[in-house]
Amino acid sequence: MPRIRALPPAPPVVAQAPPPEAAVAPLMRGISVLRELTHVGGAASLSELGRATGLARATVDRVTGTLAHMGYVRLGGSSAVLAPRLMELGNAYLAALRLPDLLGTHADSLADALDESVSLAVADGDGIRFIHQAIRRRTLSLSFRIGDLLPAERTAPGPLLATEWDTQGWALWEQRQIDDPENRGFPTVPPRPQGAATDFRQRVEQARARGWALDDQLIESGLVAVSVPVRAPDARIVCVASLVSHTSRHSAASLRESLLSSLRSTVRAMEQELAGSPPSEPLSAPSDLAAWASTAKQELGGEFITSLARGLTVVTAFGEGRAELTLSEVAETTGLPRATARRALITLEHLGYVTRHQRGFRLAPRVLSLGFPPLSRTSLARIAHPHLVALTGRVQDSTSLAVLTGNDVQCAASVAAGRIMDADIAVGARLPAHATSTGRVLLANLPDEELSALLARTQMRALTPFTITTAHDLTAVLDLVREEGHALVDGELEEGLRSVAVPVRDRDGSCLAAINVTMHSSRGSADECVTTVLPELRATAALIEADLHTARRFVRVPII
Repeated sequence: MPRIRALPPAPPVVAQAPPPEAAVAPLMRGISVLRELTHVGGAASLSELGRATGLARATVDRVTGTLAHMGYVRLGGSSAVLAPRLMELGNAYLAALRLPDLLGTHADSLADALDESVSLAVADGDGIRFIHQAIRRRTLSLSFRIGDLLPAERTAPGPLLATEWDTQGWALWEQRQIDDPENRGFPTVPPRPQGAATDFRQRVEQARARGWALDDQLIESGLVAVSVPVRAPDARIVCVASLVSHTSRHSAASLRESLLSSLRSTVRAMEQELAGSPPSEPLSAPSDLAAWASTAKQELGGEFITSLARGLTVVTAFGEGRAELTLSEVAETTGLPRATARRALITLEHLGYVTRHQRGFRLAPRVLSLGFPPLSRTSLARIAHPHLVALTGRVQDSTSLAVLTGNDVQCAASVAAGRIMDADIAVGARLPAHATSTGRVLLANLPDEELSALLARTQMRALTPFTITTAHDLTAVLDLVREEGHALVDGELEEGLRSVAVPVRDRDGSCLAAINVTMHSSRGSADECVTTVLPELRATAALIEADLHTARRFVRVPII
């Protein structure tokens, strides 16, 4: 492998042949369900999944039940919704690839400097798939997501990546022009008008000669882009960097004339990063995957599809420092029998999610098609909401998630208990931080200097006779909150209202938000609240954090 230790683009994927005898049919069915859920935006009824995949309803029930037990989907009534934990499959590919980690900061810096969107894309068959997005948030903004697949001929990266296609790659592309002339197989782009001419071969030769390529509204009216290839030291294209804008800001020509030089400078920095990066040290991978599947089978019996669970765990055997694994290494990493790992790899290879490289296997970009695009646009509020629903169901009191906004806390997610006398805080509502449990958790986690400055400019109103109104008294309370890891506020925001809150933390331990349970004080003493509610609250925060950490590995996750 080259010194950069980053994977090259996957070779073009040819049309699927009949499944080999060793293929695992339940794994193929499970993947078809995940693909369909991805295609429809992340949620569908079980009946719709059956019609779209051609599977019997009983089979769909078993597949989605197994995926739900793995944490990859959530079931509610007769519908299935993709869950953030599914992103661990795409994370495994991106971590093994290493390009987002190595090049992402360069793309982000360029986007900040030019105030334009920047993306990184790799080849996936005769299409391109995004592996990193630095998007400028405007009314007219780029809506493509990490993992989205686009037809090569309608993009700026496509001609550059096609310069490395072989005869088989061109044959695949030509056949698609016959089978799908309107690009109906690419749901993320508008259909191509019938009869629209394609000069793709000419654009490929121009890209080969120039070293850059343009998209002049080929995807959609108003969208323009310029792309430059990022090459390994051996001159192979490992990905393509693109600057994307709107015709209200640039024409294709002005985009090239004014910004191509900046893009090229960034690409040179990316290539230096690749050339100088040391090999990755293999990170520890989960080693109890096979044992977990066996335990789940014992718990759920015939409703749990062991071969589906084991097949998907094979994907998670890969990762940083584990870009290429032999069959024996996959079996050892997952704890699966060698024969079981072999059948899973054969199935994944047949479906285009794994490629064979001499004696080893690598994940292919197609892994990102398993839920990553819709999940990559999630937010902390969306991640938290189903967990808050479950918490409200257990404690029978209202719950919410809040963030600090100036001197106030703002509700980002809320679930009411539905009692006659209930605390119902609307999403977007702002409350004084000093008198709320979420506010005190968030204040207690501020750096000392920031907290002191905030308290100095805050006028703490007495909302009830019990409200703390001096910086001295509040600081003493915040010291206790910091020590105990939770805050309890009783009658300070409103008489008769009690709430308890805990932090929601990022990977580095920083406090991003707080969740709380709010109740009427007649529902028990403050001590009983700490004894019974606080453990449930902490467990819910841990579940939210686990989903958040998975989602944030390669994606920016906003609060709302």
